[in-house]
Order: sequence, then structure tokens, then C-alpha cells
Amino acid sequence: MSKQEMLLKIEKKRSELAKIVQHTGLNSDPALQGSQELDHLLNQYTKLYEQHLHTMNYSKKMFQ
Repeated sequence: MSKQEMLLKIEKKRSELAKIVQHTGLNSDPALQGSQELDHLLNQYTKLYEQHLHTMNYSKKMFQ
């Protein structure tokens, strides 16, 4: 999955979560589940970003 696709997925989940919270409250089961799903997406994005940074740093060292 590309960085852009991941960001779109995160924004969609964030929007869904905001609607759920408005209708069911912050501590409702659907809100907690949506929050966990958003956390999972954010963790995936962070790993993807860290891998990208690691690859860029490795490439820079190779060509110095």
C-alpha cells in the first residue's frame, strides 16, 4: 500500500470515528473499536514511514 493510500485510509477512519463519537459517545463500544482501528492504521503508517527513512539513510551512506 502506498503512502497516499494509507493516508486516505487514515482520514476515512478518522472521519468515521468522529461520526460514531457524535452519535454514540466517546466511551461507547463502537467508538472504542473505531479508535483501536485508527490506532492500528496509524501504527502501520508509522512503520511504513520509518522503513522509508531507514532506506533513505542507508542509500545516502552507500553513495557518500
